[in-house]
Amino acid sequence: MNKMSVNRAVTGKAETIYALVTPALLLDRGRLERNVQKLDERAKALGVVLRPHMKTAKSIDVAHCAFPGEPGPITVSTIAEAEYFADHGFRDITYAVGLSPASAGRAMELCRRTGADVKLLLDSVEQADALADVHEATGVQPTVFIELDCDDHRGGLKPDDPKLLEVADRVVSAGARLVGVLAHAGESYGLNTPEALVIAAENERAATVRATEILRAQGHACPIVSIGSTPTAHFAQNLDGITELRAGVYMFFDLVQHGIGVCAREDIAVSVLATVIGSKPEKGWVLVDAGWMALSRDRGTANQQIDQGYGVVCDEKGRALDDVIVAQASQEHGILAIRPGSGKSMPDLPLGSRVRILPNHACAMAAQHEFYSVVNGDSPVIEARWQRMRGW
Repeated sequence: MNKMSVNRAVTGKAETIYALVTPALLLDRGRLERNVQKLDERAKALGVVLRPHMKTAKSIDVAHCAFPGEPGPITVSTIAEAEYFADHGFRDITYAVGLSPASAGRAMELCRRTGADVKLLLDSVEQADALADVHEATGVQPTVFIELDCDDHRGGLKPDDPKLLEVADRVVSAGARLVGVLAHAGESYGLNTPEALVIAAENERAATVRATEILRAQGHACPIVSIGSTPTAHFAQNLDGITELRAGVYMFFDLVQHGIGVCAREDIAVSVLATVIGSKPEKGWVLVDAGWMALSRDRGTANQQIDQGYGVVCDEKGRALDDVIVAQASQEHGILAIRPGSGKSMPDLPLGSRVRILPNHACAMAAQHEFYSVVNGDSPVIEARWQRMRGW
């Protein structure tokens, strides 16, 4: 029995969104599949391996959309994700968060139990030295990336930092295997023009290749040269010297990515279904049962050219309502209102009617929910229910 037939088999008829208890997380399968296919084709055209980041979806069913055949290489953001996907057959896993001794030990225990190769990330001598104890305690040789800082966004070493070679040497002396370097162009999230994104992508590539050349000149093979952010993945023109591309939110997209210019609003694959529970006509408000517990507190569009509040409001078929946003959010209440400065009027949304709310940040919105109710386009039929994993 395939996933799409589960609801019909259980209930004897097609379940629809009208039967859902709200707030509920919806996932548009058609949009998901198109988003996945687009970046997959782009990676092939650029001559690199695509290593999807599963931190957004946290779902084996979504992973199967990215890998309809055999499990392939993935990125994760927690050891719990690594354990979850390893238990579902994935063996090539990059843990793209700087390691602690405890997380490294847990990752190596996972490798020993499942045969998976969980690659670790570090950027300091102290982390490298800790690998010796992990190796001795678990009997598993760690495989390691050195994290690079290509744009002053987060952690990592600059390509020309003298510590780069010192860290590489200490990784090897700890008995670990240095498999390459890894960079993330996080500052691309603050851009909004194609020209700037192309420049950011080339800077990410050039900085990473430069570090690789330095390491190889000193005898470190660095077979994997890994870069990626959703914006630069979609705007890179040349990936010479790069072996793999990472991205995560591209599967779902969101209003932040729309504001950057990476996707159309019609590409956003996730939304929260909410029910109208009241109104304040004198204030121009409509109240719904989705607050920040359902939508998250993420205000990632606040500094963009268009502030989307806590999310853009659509009708129950997913069609955006002109200039209607979630203007305010408390724990379980959302206040819908017309965007400031707009000349539009609030549409008629009577008590009990339903709306879909598009996320500022898909990762944060999805993290508030236990499962996806899978739909396709404007059909109200729920094709499947896909569970999400949670925790660290």
